[in-house]
Amino acid sequence: MTRRSLTGYFIMLGGCPISWKTKKQSTVARSSAEAEYRSMAPTTVELLWLRSLLASIGVPTTSAMTLYCDNMAALHIAANPVFHERTKHIEIDCHFVREHVQTKSIITCHVPSKLQLADIFTKALGRDQFQFLLGKLDITSIHAPT
Repeated sequence: MTRRSLTGYFIMLGGCPISWKTKKQSTVARSSAEAEYRSMAPTTVELLWLRSLLASIGVPTTSAMTLYCDNMAALHIAANPVFHERTKHIEIDCHFVREHVQTKSIITCHVPSKLQLADIFTKALGRDQFQFLLGKLDITSIHAPT
């Protein structure tokens, strides 16, 4: 009803989920690329915070962290050092994500929409796709007794 997109991320470490979040974006996006790019900024913040947390408990990470996105336009904006007039309205997020991509602390990678794990938090999925993503998350039954 508000036409605001949902930001959602799912972070795994060694194949185990360690952080996830869904939140309605504060502004209405003009395009799906903008909505996806606005999701990349808080995900980047979370990845950097987790890297800092791991370092503080004696688990330093030496390799870049991979940020998966299913929108090619958003990935192009992150990788492109030229700032275009069409992206002026997302300038702060743009500079933040782009800076970490250019310093190689974050690597962006395309993931097909069908395999995007965060969609389980942000979209109304059909039963088959929902079950498929649950399997990818290694969840067999959400109602299993504990």
